[in-house]
Amino acid sequence: MKRISVDIGGTFTDCFFVWDDTYVDAKALTTHHNLAIGFNDALDLACKRAGLDRSTVLSEVDSVRYATTLGTNALIERNGPKVAAIVTHGFEDTIPLSRGRGYGEGLDYSMQQNLPAAERPEPLVPRKLIRSVKERINSAGQVVARLDPDDVRSVVRELVDAGAEAIVVSLTNATENPDHELAIQEIILDEFPPHELGAIPVLLGHQVSGRKGEYVRATSTIVDGYLHSIMFHALSQLSNNLRDFGYDRPMLVIHNSGGMAQMNSTDALQTIHSGPIAGVGAAEHLSTETGLGHVISTDMGGTSFDIGLVPEGGVKHYDFLPTIDRWLVSVPMVHLDTLGAGGGSIASYDRIHNSIKIGPQSAGSNPGPACYDRGGLRPTVTDADLLLGYLDPENYANGFIKLNPRRSKFAMEENLCDHLDMDVIDVCRVIKDSVDEQMAIGIGKELRVRGYLPEDFTMLAYGGNGPLHACGIARHAGIKRVLAPPFSSVFSACGAGNMKQLHFHERGVHITMYNATTRALHDDYDELNAVITELEDQGREDLIRQGFSGDDVRHRLELDMRYGNQLLTQAVTLPDISRVRGVGDILEIIKIFGDVYSHRFGAASAAPEAGIRCNTVRVASFVDGDVVNFDSLDAVGARTEPAPVGHRKAHFIGIDKAIDTPVYDQEALTADAVIHGPAIVTTETTTFLVEPAWRLEPTKQGAV
Repeated sequence: MKRISVDIGGTFTDCFFVWDDTYVDAKALTTHHNLAIGFNDALDLACKRAGLDRSTVLSEVDSVRYATTLGTNALIERNGPKVAAIVTHGFEDTIPLSRGRGYGEGLDYSMQQNLPAAERPEPLVPRKLIRSVKERINSAGQVVARLDPDDVRSVVRELVDAGAEAIVVSLTNATENPDHELAIQEIILDEFPPHELGAIPVLLGHQVSGRKGEYVRATSTIVDGYLHSIMFHALSQLSNNLRDFGYDRPMLVIHNSGGMAQMNSTDALQTIHSGPIAGVGAAEHLSTETGLGHVISTDMGGTSFDIGLVPEGGVKHYDFLPTIDRWLVSVPMVHLDTLGAGGGSIASYDRIHNSIKIGPQSAGSNPGPACYDRGGLRPTVTDADLLLGYLDPENYANGFIKLNPRRSKFAMEENLCDHLDMDVIDVCRVIKDSVDEQMAIGIGKELRVRGYLPEDFTMLAYGGNGPLHACGIARHAGIKRVLAPPFSSVFSACGAGNMKQLHFHERGVHITMYNATTRALHDDYDELNAVITELEDQGREDLIRQGFSGDDVRHRLELDMRYGNQLLTQAVTLPDISRVRGVGDILEIIKIFGDVYSHRFGAASAAPEAGIRCNTVRVASFVDGDVVNFDSLDAVGARTEPAPVGHRKAHFIGIDKAIDTPVYDQEALTADAVIHGPAIVTTETTTFLVEPAWRLEPTKQGAV
């Protein structure tokens, strides 16, 4: 197996490189103006460590996998193109009105309880760029009012004259009959051929989302259209860079569904949060291989803190109607909770509470924290860590970044010390303790809302800053055991190396599994099986188009089900059922649904007497491949304490005076070592902070 996996984050570009039995990790600063430069820097460092050159590697590797937060950043910064929308006549205001709770989508819980005070997000499609066409298809897919081509041409020309740079087409009931959406696309391409200057992207709602629901399908397509050009140019830039150095295979892009695909089978919407989700995939694989049990994965990078949940057995939680930024969308996505807390998060003075606020603004990689000495003037979490003595100014990021403590001290004094009437070290302690507590609250909320207790979980701490803050986060969260996994500083990139080629296809349906009025079970098996077959065929075609044999494609059936008219739907995975052949299969589906629902909400909450309905049929199509193997986490013999390479004054929470703290290097992390806190271990890619009352036990393959 020869493979390159890259996770391009807001601050660092992480590279995980597999060359037969050799695993190499490397990091470089993200170059936002040209992502290929940071990609090349990280790859060059990995090649150097493996004793190879870039051209040799790129000409021989079997795949290059790419995960990104580029789409997430584009939404935050609102730097996308002008998107226009074409809808069914009479539905012109569906998008701007959203749904009844549309004001609250994407806001924190406290703001959702006060919707009258909530601000509506700035629309991605302004009302003046929404036009309607005279057409109508009913819920059964029958044409009620035919499409008028002349009307469509007039509407398209109006939108282009108004400055539209991308057009989204989302018609009512197009999931039941897409003929009108396809006809509009054909007319637009006839008016503005793709091979001529002035051509614009056209995105169809039924192709982005197969679910019923005009609003959610429209928002999904709009977000996809808003990110389309940005992602196309960025990914093409990276792809061309690879070809310049001899890589002649398609580049693979990680999806937020937990799979990946070639660029020609990837929607921009599917790349949102793909980097952190690759880390959740690696956590699932690690838990399955090592028998780790319940795992809460935490990725603390330079910009954000991402939380993923992997209960015992390696089953991830999915969101099938997730909120991206401020919009509800319809895309299967591994559940992830993201906080604006990372090493580059800016610490600012909160005048109202006379306290320090951490994030969500980040210094990023350029100019970066004040200590990077690149022009940053505002204090960050990394500046606090440096002044507390945790970081080595001469050996940060393997020595590639020299840190300047004087800049950090100046930023603290100018922005915080005078306001709070505190000295620099006390301010840094507050920053460290506050950001740890903020992340612990996020973990506790994520676990308890799903019925779990923090003390039953092992916390996986990875990302460049994960091992540095792990003890503090765990202390606040009530977690007693932390694992910094193998390749912890590039763990998300490692997870990208384990991804399968996978596609989800889904379709909204109205199927009554159990009719409470007539007490009858669903018996139209051909109807349900026809939908399953159609979705399997779509997934198989996707994978065949990417060069796989149809015989290698596997499928997994999933249903979204609910009791009666409940709004809440529960996704049910059916690994042993591919077709419904009789009443036994229907009863098995109902039993699995009841078990999953009762486990999540309590046995008394199940209500089969209200009837049982299926709203969505979903098929995951995938191809298994080689994976990175993780070694056992078990101890090897008796442990001994290694000798430190030096000492450094460090300040810890709850201890007034600085402590002369032992400092260790990479050589101390052997499988028979133990290090008692307080201690600091500095490696090429991260820093392990062992706080007082904690101990560090390395395992094989570099896990801690």
